[in-house]
Amino acid sequence: MDERRALRVSEAVREELTAIIGFESDDPRLLPVEVTEVHMSADGRHASIRVAIRGSERDQHQSLAALEHARHYLRRELASRLSLHHVPELHFQHDRDPDVESRIDFLLKRAKKTRGRTENQA
Repeated sequence: MDERRALRVSEAVREELTAIIGFESDDPRLLPVEVTEVHMSADGRHASIRVAIRGSERDQHQSLAALEHARHYLRRELASRLSLHHVPELHFQHDRDPDVESRIDFLLKRAKKTRGRTENQA
């Protein structure tokens, strides 16, 4: 996979995981989780996902365990949303020093994208 494609796929995976974890998940342990960064392996078969987790140390461990438990579900959701030849195996890592986009910034960006699509359809 060339570098530009790896960056595009990484960003697409990050956006979709942010939406799935942050807005579509029913697990309360995933509420404090924010996806900060995704790195794809050279062959596109593995994705290293860095997540920022708010809360106490105990809450952080529980949230990371919940992510590991939901790994297969998240991968299946990515497969249905992204057209990739290989859906990567997901490997989560706790980001202890996050430089995170806020949830509000993410929502504003997503609203702009959606608004642009609806205006073009009208």
